[in-house]
Amino acid sequence: MPPGNRLLRNFFARDTVLVARELLGANLVRMESGQRLGGVILETEAYHGEADLGCHARAGRTPRTQVMYGPPGHAYVYFTYGMHWMLNIVTQADGFPAAVLIRAILPLEGREVIAARRSPQPPHCWTDGPAKLCKALGIDGNQHGMDLCSADSEIFVEGGVSVADAGVQASARVGLNNVPEPWRSIPWRFRASESAVMGVL
Repeated sequence: MPPGNRLLRNFFARDTVLVARELLGANLVRMESGQRLGGVILETEAYHGEADLGCHARAGRTPRTQVMYGPPGHAYVYFTYGMHWMLNIVTQADGFPAAVLIRAILPLEGREVIAARRSPQPPHCWTDGPAKLCKALGIDGNQHGMDLCSADSEIFVEGGVSVADAGVQASARVGLNNVPEPWRSIPWRFRASESAVMGVL
């Protein structure tokens, strides 16, 4: 994952759990009116196929989940709780429904725009959740289905820093209290400490 290079489809066309872990330290970029907004990915969650009862694909192929069944490297953006957008990146093989939820970033680019959108929240709360980062970066349903591997995409991921295992915590995914085991507790949520990332920037 060379720094600065866009991640291509072959990066995302791999096991979802591996992709979720390796996205830590990469740079999420949102282009808006020629300006770069974004930062280093600090937290992700893996969602893996129809058998994963925590995954939207548990209900099979629907208008909502259709993008998850498509080629890897596309954006699966969904609306939840009647107010929040969530950005996921489709993974694995075309036809297999899986995706990685981007849960948090360390904002480094376009901070003035991000600050205005997240005011009056303090900087450490600007993008420390999946809905927060979508609001900060101006991501919504208009980006649903977007090909992040296209040269003219508004959203893409660049190689960044390598985060050592010592700086990563794996734990259960958030908000699955009503999902049966093993899916409720499976450790497919990955978090990199800000200090681990800042130490190699």
